[in-house]
Amino acid sequence: MNGLKKISHFIDALNQTLGRGVAWLVLATVLLSVFTAVARKFGFGSNGWLEGQWYLYSAVFLLGAAYTLQADKHVRVDVLSKHWSAKTRAWVDIVGHIIFVLPVAIGLAWLGWQEFMQVWQHNEMSADAGGLPRWPVKLLIPVGFVLLILQVFSEIGKRIIIIAKGEPT
Repeated sequence: MNGLKKISHFIDALNQTLGRGVAWLVLATVLLSVFTAVARKFGFGSNGWLEGQWYLYSAVFLLGAAYTLQADKHVRVDVLSKHWSAKTRAWVDIVGHIIFVLPVAIGLAWLGWQEFMQVWQHNEMSADAGGLPRWPVKLLIPVGFVLLILQVFSEIGKRIIIIAKGEPT
């Protein structure tokens, strides 16, 4: 169990560090949005700046998902679970992660990687004048879902410890 706990803590620390860093991208997105609006008002806007906002928002959403799961801030229906024991909640979480989250995350990581490779190989650029290359935002998809997969494994590990020892992590 100590090995499982160490791996879980490592994954948690990774996603927590990344999540806190990614949170600053919200400020960057807002500042870029303000700058873009002001720049357009004075006639020197750029499609690249608009796409930069989209890229930053994508990074916040995709790279922040694992941190959200780790911090237990994701959407959850607590109407029933608040009455369950810790072991029952742990079992429900394990089953939910295995049946619902893992298949979707693995599938999207795989498809995202294939899409990234296609865009990378063709050096795809935005169709808009002054637009950005597409590969950075396409890379966020598999990276974000791999981080989510790692966090799901961490959450499953923590639930196994709760079931086995009855101790919170």
